This record gives sequence, structure tokens and C-alpha cells, in this order.
Amino acid sequence: MQEEATISRSREQHQNHPYLPREHGATAMLLTPIVCVAILAREWRWCELATLTAAFAALAAKDPMVVLARQRFIWKQRHPETAAAARWFAGWMVIFIVSGLALLAAWPIKAIAAMGLGVGIFSTLTIAINVKNRQRSTLFQIASAAALTSSSLATCLSATGAIAPWCWWLWLLMAMQATAGILVVHTRLDARIASRGSGPASEQFRRAAQVSLSVLACAAVVAIVLRRGWIALALLVAVIGYWYDLRGQRDAASLQIPLKQVGQRALALSSLFSILLILGFW
Repeated sequence: MQEEATISRSREQHQNHPYLPREHGATAMLLTPIVCVAILAREWRWCELATLTAAFAALAAKDPMVVLARQRFIWKQRHPETAAAARWFAGWMVIFIVSGLALLAAWPIKAIAAMGLGVGIFSTLTIAINVKNRQRSTLFQIASAAALTSSSLATCLSATGAIAPWCWWLWLLMAMQATAGILVVHTRLDARIASRGSGPASEQFRRAAQVSLSVLACAAVVAIVLRRGWIALALLVAVIGYWYDLRGQRDAASLQIPLKQVGQRALALSSLFSILLILGFW
């Protein structure tokens, strides 16, 4: 009886499990550029809302898609979460398709085709990576940062009817900052593992993070030369914040900081970076 009750509770939990985006960092990478462009565009069109719902639905559909893919290609018996995943996936796809149809009335057909192709390719890659449990791959996460921050381009197209030159630069800078953040986090995770006595931490991620910070610093110099003070300040703030994190990772006590707190600090730094970029592009 006790075993049956446990199974029943497990099934009920899976049935009631909401398939919403769980990765707060990825959600921030997607939504922050949308907010930035919505402010910088200085005008409002209804299709910006469709862009937001399409982007969020595409992100939210990832987890149920992965469950369905594992059920199809890996699991030999049907898992209780599969039915709930199928329902949530269908719901998110309805929102995505309706949003896409709304954008069809506002975007050029080439832009719609490009967006659909991009979402399809990236979704397929995401499913394959997750099914193989390689979602922590650094290259994949960097590619994800570029893909998620490209929501800025879609928002600009919805708001102004074209992708303005400044938006391409905004996308590049936000993708660079997100990449640096990803590498710093990987460095911290390696250092935490090494601190448990499993050997010295690998220097691979630390060197890669240092290179990314050097790129941000060079971009700040270019911004200063071009007299874009706010943009230069945004880049320097990111460099200083991530450098401080890297420096603190040499301290054993700093490595014990809960990852949730680390994520909150990273979100605060990213938000400050975005605010300064808005001032710089205004």
C-alpha cells in the first residue's frame, strides 16, 4: 500500500509539474535585450508583444521537448512525466504559432523565414545536446548566449520595421558580456570541484575567461576613442565585476558562497551593464 501511495504521489507530482523556464540566466539573456530595445526604439508597435510571447514560448518549450525526445529515443518504458510534457509542449507551440502568425502580418516574409529557420535549427541542437546530457558544454552555452541575445534583433524589427545599425552593436556587446559571464561561472564551478580535494582546478576556463575580459576591455578602449562614454563605462563595469569574481575564486571561503547568491550578483551586474548600454545608445 505504501509503495502504491508513493507511486501515486510521484505521478501526481509529474502531472502537476509546470514546464516553465528553470534557467534564470537563460531567461535573463532572452528578456533583457527585449527590454533594452523596447526602450531604445522610442516607439511602440503591437507586434513587439508578439515578439515577446514567441521568444518566451520558444524558450519554455525546451524542457518538455527534451522529455519527449528522451521518451522517444532513450527510455524503454513510458515515464509518468511524458503526458504532462506533451500537454505543455502543445500549449507552448500554440502560443508560438499564434505569435508567429501575428508577426507574419508585420514582418517581411524573409525575416519570418529566417526566424523560423533559426529557431528550428537551434531547438534541434538544444534537444540533441540535452538528450546526450552535454548541456553544460561551454561552446553550446556560448552559442546559446548569442542565440538568446538575438531577441534584440527581433524586437527592433518589430518596433521599427527594420534592424537598425545600433541594434547590431547592442546584440554584439550583450553577447560578449554574456559569454564572459558564462566563462567566469565555469571557472568557479571548476574551482569548487577542485576545492573538495579532487585535484588542482583546470586553468582552461580561467584563461578563456581572462581572454574574454581582455576583449571587453579592448572594446571599452574603442568606445572611449569613439567618445561613447556610457558604453565604455558599461564594458569597464563588466570587466571589473568579472575580474573581481575571478580574483575571489582563489579564496576557499569565497568558493563556499551559495550558487544562488552568485547568480543574483551576476544578474545585478548584467542589469547594470544593460542600463549603461541604454544610456550609451540613447
